[in-house]
Amino acid sequence: MPRLVHIAAENVSKKIRRNGIAARRWMPDPDRHPEHDRVVWAFPVLPSYTLTHSWARELKRYGTSTLIAVTFQIADNEQVYVCHYSKIPRMMSAADAVAIVLSADDPRGYEIIVPRRINPKEIIHIRVLPRAIGWRYWPTAKGTPMRLCNCPACMPRGEVKAKRYRRRVIKRMLDAGIPPYEE
Repeated sequence: MPRLVHIAAENVSKKIRRNGIAARRWMPDPDRHPEHDRVVWAFPVLPSYTLTHSWARELKRYGTSTLIAVTFQIADNEQVYVCHYSKIPRMMSAADAVAIVLSADDPRGYEIIVPRRINPKEIIHIRVLPRAIGWRYWPTAKGTPMRLCNCPACMPRGEVKAKRYRRRVIKRMLDAGIPPYEE
């Protein structure tokens, strides 16, 4: 039975412990997956703690101060979707989905999508994550050069270090002879 981890906000931990993990709305392509409009996102438990909880930092960007990791088990033959976040999900058994993630060269960015709610009996434990680890924006974002754009779509206010990045981008744009975005 594969063990999966769902990352959620700490303020819903009592609700999850009592009622299980509620399925959230999912907007897949209606031609491909018309029968599943509510799902639970998860990631398999891997030998590496960092890889298992790599989605935590990306999810923390949306304003949650403290995150929890909800570990649960589902049956091997249960049908789930698996994909890299930028690819089209494929339906297969849970055991096969975990095998795909385990065999990937870089498992960061993969997700397993369970097309139903998770019952409280399936939950093994709930733990508070000590801090956000993992990637932000996309798995290989660290070390990539910044874009030459400081428009609100590329550099939204409220992001971590956004003001510092905007200043750097404006300096690079002026050095390159490109007029910066006027607010």
